[in-house]
Amino acid sequence: MSASPVSGPTRAERLMARVAPKAAARSALVRMGMESLSSLFQGTGGYRGASGSRRALRQWPTLARSADADTLPNLDTLRARSRDLVRNAPIAAGALNTVETSVVGTGLKLQSSIDREVIGLSIEKAREWERLAERIWRVWVRQCDITRQQPFSHLQGMILRSQLESGDLLVVRRFTRRKGDLLSTKLQVIEADRVSTPRGKEQGGPQIFDGVQVDSLDVPVRYWVQNQHPRDVAFFRMRSDEWVSIPAFSSRTGERMALHVFDRNRPGLHRGVPYLAPVIELLKQLERYTEAEIAAAVISAFFTVFVKTDSEIGLANEQTAGGSVSADGTEGVDRPDADIRMGEGAIVDLAPGEDIQTANPSRPNAAFDPFVLAVMRQVGVALELPFEVLVKHFQSSYSASRAAILEAWRFFRRRRNYLVMQLCDPVYEWVISEAVDRGLLAAPGFFDDPIVRQAWLGASWTGDPQGHVQPVQEVKALRARVDGMLISPSQAVAEDSGGDFEMVARQIARDRDFLTDLGLATSPKLEQTVEPKETGAPPKRGQDDPEGEA
Repeated sequence: MSASPVSGPTRAERLMARVAPKAAARSALVRMGMESLSSLFQGTGGYRGASGSRRALRQWPTLARSADADTLPNLDTLRARSRDLVRNAPIAAGALNTVETSVVGTGLKLQSSIDREVIGLSIEKAREWERLAERIWRVWVRQCDITRQQPFSHLQGMILRSQLESGDLLVVRRFTRRKGDLLSTKLQVIEADRVSTPRGKEQGGPQIFDGVQVDSLDVPVRYWVQNQHPRDVAFFRMRSDEWVSIPAFSSRTGERMALHVFDRNRPGLHRGVPYLAPVIELLKQLERYTEAEIAAAVISAFFTVFVKTDSEIGLANEQTAGGSVSADGTEGVDRPDADIRMGEGAIVDLAPGEDIQTANPSRPNAAFDPFVLAVMRQVGVALELPFEVLVKHFQSSYSASRAAILEAWRFFRRRRNYLVMQLCDPVYEWVISEAVDRGLLAAPGFFDDPIVRQAWLGASWTGDPQGHVQPVQEVKALRARVDGMLISPSQAVAEDSGGDFEMVARQIARDRDFLTDLGLATSPKLEQTVEPKETGAPPKRGQDDPEGEA
């Protein structure tokens, strides 16, 4: 079978393409009788989205760049606009409030759960050690803030919120022991703006990506932090452009000294992107549109008129004193009250020859609510917040509302997991490490064997539950999951109330003992509180028969 005469470019055309690609392409088009340059390369790729000749994509210039190249040049603007929206746009503020309340709420609570099999402890000894570790933690969380302002539960919320607004932040381990402190470990939270590349280090020298210095393996080595916010406006504070170097890891022990909290969604990304970045434009336009509609509705509530006049001097041009002067130099009519404004029931005297025309701006706009809701649905998709959760509007069916809450909680749990891995677990390790080093906790092998160290550091974190839409049905379903051995009782307590199963069980035992001492009957099940029917059968031994008591 002979080859097709238009199967591809000739040898001469290939040589020409090295020096003059356009001329080579035109030559090939003429030879092959094709009408467009894109037809020459038909078959080299099957994605229309990469076409440069389709009308819808012709004005869409794109370039595949690295994660830092796509992010770092725009971070200052993204942070500023994100914070402005959170301050002034209700939807943006509501979205961040919803995420912070659902992910952190009253704070993620620690429950120590060491791996006793690795350590070789009995159940009693392991639980005794866990209780002591939890006591030390409960004391430290009230002393953790280096500014002595917030407990750890409040710091969690502030750190999450700052990470959502700014994209990232730095939590630095400091050592200072004040009077009454149990440990010297303290937390210093540094906002994203202060982490930047010092002047003079932009070119050459170590690899520094907007304040994050990395080694040849792209591992963070140190963070460069400005001694104050670059745009601090304190009147009595002298501005000083100085940077300090904070090591990422201790050179002596290898422990982390700083936690860079951010969502790394691309390989090679060294700084975080604000949570609202994909919807900044939508939220700003929605804010402007809402303000314009509110202003139009307020104006339409007044008796709006336009004044017609035969002279060059209208109500808007009258002067309060000395009259007004027209273009031809003639004086206008003096009016004692020339500040004409619309108002409730306002009456204005018109000059001779002036007339009015009323205007009807047709407000409120009937299309306002459907349009805003349509935009907010797009915003909710980008932020992983279902529309019902974003606007706190649950007027659809129970199934739809329940599905929206469950979908939102998938996102909240993922964010909670990020916070645990990037903040809570490392901070707990700092606390236990110092407690062991000071002799407050006995943990053999803690500093010698990494496996033993992680066994001692076993912990779980419990946050506020998602709540109930139909409590009776959902509690029955939770009990069925426990009875079917799908979850443990401790997990059920955590899901239902966010509490600690052991503390709940102890409290139940104390309450039962208290009621028993008062002579009040208690029963773990509601059905047992109903009086049994008279059957004539003798009571079972051990229940109502005194002789059957142990």
